[in-house]
Amino acid sequence: MLHHIMASIPHEVLAAPNDDLKTDQLADWLRGIFGPLFLVIVSIVAIFFLFTREITRFVQFILLAVGIGVVFYVPNIIETTAKAIAKALGVELS
Repeated sequence: MLHHIMASIPHEVLAAPNDDLKTDQLADWLRGIFGPLFLVIVSIVAIFFLFTREITRFVQFILLAVGIGVVFYVPNIIETTAKAIAKALGVELS
């Protein structure tokens, strides 16, 4: 009976898709989703620190947020920095 059911289903439905998972634009897609969310959270926390007059924590938070933002928004920053450090230390990269 299972054979008859399988035979009645068109071959196109049973065939595996021939396209692979495309992850080329995954980083851009994630930046598009999490970028505005990151900015909203940073803005809310920064406003909180300003209203409570904690200027030292505000400055620390802004510096941390800028560092995270650079790593998040600038593609290949970690790879470029690592290569520059390795070159400065005289390490050969293959």
